[in-house]
Amino acid sequence: MKNFVDKIIKFRWAIAIIIPLITLMMASGLKNLAFEGSYRIWFGEDSKILNQYDDFRAIFGNDDAITITFTNPDGIFTKEALTSIQNITEKLWQTEYIARVDSITNYQYVHADKEYPDEVLVEDFIEDIDALTQEDLLKKRTIAMGEDVIIGRLISRDAKTTMIVGRMTPKAGDDPAVAFNLRDATLSIIAPEMQKYGFEFHLNGGPIINTSFIEIAQHDGGIFTPLVMLIAFVLLVIIFRKFSTAMLSISVVVFTFLIVLSLQVMLGFKLNNFTANIPVFVMAIGIADAMHLIWIYMLARKKGMRNHEAIHYSIQKNFLALFLTSMTTAIGFASLGISHVIPIKTLGIATASAALLAFVLTLLFVPALLAIINPKVKLTQRELEEQSNHKIADFFTDFIIKNNKKIILVSLLLFIAIGAGIMKAKVDSNTVRYFKENVPFRADTKYLQDNITGPMSYEIIVDSKEADGIKEPQFLKTVERFYMDFYKKFPDVRHISSLMDTVKTFNDILAGDKSIPDDKNLVAQYLLLYSLSLPQGMEINDKMDIDERLLRVSASINMVDTSKDLEQIAWIEDWWAKTPYGVEINGQTVMFAHMQHDITQTLIQSITLAVILISLIMLLIFKNFRMLPLFIAPNLLPLVLVVGVMGWLSIDIDMGVAVAGAIIIGVAVDDTIHFMVKYIEARKRGDNLEDALRYVMRYAGSAIIFTTIVLSAAFLVFMFSSFNPNYHFGIVTASALIIAVIVDLLALPALLSIIDDREISLLT
Repeated sequence: MKNFVDKIIKFRWAIAIIIPLITLMMASGLKNLAFEGSYRIWFGEDSKILNQYDDFRAIFGNDDAITITFTNPDGIFTKEALTSIQNITEKLWQTEYIARVDSITNYQYVHADKEYPDEVLVEDFIEDIDALTQEDLLKKRTIAMGEDVIIGRLISRDAKTTMIVGRMTPKAGDDPAVAFNLRDATLSIIAPEMQKYGFEFHLNGGPIINTSFIEIAQHDGGIFTPLVMLIAFVLLVIIFRKFSTAMLSISVVVFTFLIVLSLQVMLGFKLNNFTANIPVFVMAIGIADAMHLIWIYMLARKKGMRNHEAIHYSIQKNFLALFLTSMTTAIGFASLGISHVIPIKTLGIATASAALLAFVLTLLFVPALLAIINPKVKLTQRELEEQSNHKIADFFTDFIIKNNKKIILVSLLLFIAIGAGIMKAKVDSNTVRYFKENVPFRADTKYLQDNITGPMSYEIIVDSKEADGIKEPQFLKTVERFYMDFYKKFPDVRHISSLMDTVKTFNDILAGDKSIPDDKNLVAQYLLLYSLSLPQGMEINDKMDIDERLLRVSASINMVDTSKDLEQIAWIEDWWAKTPYGVEINGQTVMFAHMQHDITQTLIQSITLAVILISLIMLLIFKNFRMLPLFIAPNLLPLVLVVGVMGWLSIDIDMGVAVAGAIIIGVAVDDTIHFMVKYIEARKRGDNLEDALRYVMRYAGSAIIFTTIVLSAAFLVFMFSSFNPNYHFGIVTASALIIAVIVDLLALPALLSIIDDREISLLT
């Protein structure tokens, strides 16, 4: 170790120049840094869910759309409202990336010809608006209120709110640039209508959620990184009372996250709502290493050591602890690499590498700069008194030993009482709820649900099991029965539609009976007549496959917890399993509902993996199996307490909490390691329990508290994010780290104080 430090001091100028140069060279590639927000980023290319969705789109086309909703207090059936709808419909249809537009004006109204009642007409519901009289408008309203196909889909039940749906071309939603172009084009279309008629329009759909993801990621990345740097710098100046040492600590993490981000760009990764926060994560975990190294260096200088001697002393005292904490932090993040949720996986791997890189840079750059700048360290009168009296350390030790059993008892009761809330905790991966309620996209989604229909959708693909099978009367009657049962079972189902509705409409017009005919040939004639009557672009090939074996049933659903989504999906599968037919439920809502399983697995498996790997490292280093609980228990307790509180307060677990779990284990154990390394060091040199605890408090206690303050402040910045997983991550992580430091400085020494000397001798 001495030779290693000597070489750092000898080549200090080379290290001080080369590391920044390498960083700057690599950072030049950050000009190619890009963001992505497509739904595809959440799933791996080999994802079964994603592959099923791609198969669905290959058969039925893109289910992604941009929707425009607005309300007219005087009703939709006014000339102003209908003119606005018609203008938007026509312009949106001419917009790039839009394959089809559906609205109340171009709704294909199926009805009998007045002059020839035996003939069926299929035509736009609203055509020459200027020619419509007030009586005509009332008639149109009356007709519309009787059309089940559009009530709760294109128009509300009070006929005051309407929705215009622009279906996108295949794969258009996969490109983030398309989402922005389409959103901006739509805004330019509705702007004149807003100015002319005063209507307030609300946008929804894939392009809107994708652009919201990207814009929030860009905002968080652009605001939080410099904010955390500023907070950390101010705290470091307060702690060290020196500008130079604060800058030295900050520089290490800046170098680290610039290198890591540059590697991400070189490997072709784009930033998203999670990976945009890599700099903040790196800053939070990397700064702890530098703080501990500089803290012991400052103590050594205050003891009267010269500059180079203090550098040797600090590295010697810190090397094992820094190595272990870097390894455990890296393991905490790396355990996220097993997640099937790609942004979580990417974040875990990138930040794990950053933890190790920060360790290397800290050991090289910090000593090199200290050797160059040789900061002057003077003891204040207060510090001189503290060095001689150690009042705080003495009070701390006496308090722990005197109240050790009470501390353990209180900790145990809290663990049981609050931890029981875990049983009430729920996982929710609803994409709309990823956004805070003040985000326009979420507000517009609530508006859609409150005024017209459910904003979420299930694409239910029913397999008739034979070619032309969707024309079988028995099959269609089964579909009709499914409609009724689904509506009856779940109040959150707002609207269901399929070609079955068209068959019933034709039979009503031609046979006077709004039911499914018993003749397959008659069903075939109805569908053929309807298909031939439709204008170009309004074909029915998105409602069935080319063999007419698969029928697409679309259901609009209210925004619910993903647990409710999964319940409804399971009910659908079970319902159809009792029929001769098959079913597959698809669509983006279903994809994200199934992601709940991946989030739950991430939380459980990553924590389990982190605990196992960290335990193995502790076992290899300290070679005492019976002492492992001393390293693990204090760091599981904060996580259990925080998640327990979430359960009691009915706060859902999302991706942010899933990410936080393993990170809390990996980062919180750092304090335990610093505590135990100093404690074991003191016991090995012959100190008794009291003296060992005093030694820990003097050489590690303050650094542990200060690093926790900096880490917690950094993570609490996420409270200001409009992305709920980031918000929950910040709250959960900061709370757990604060609890962890309390546990490490109270419960851990209390536990040590009641372990008999035989166990301690085994430890040392």
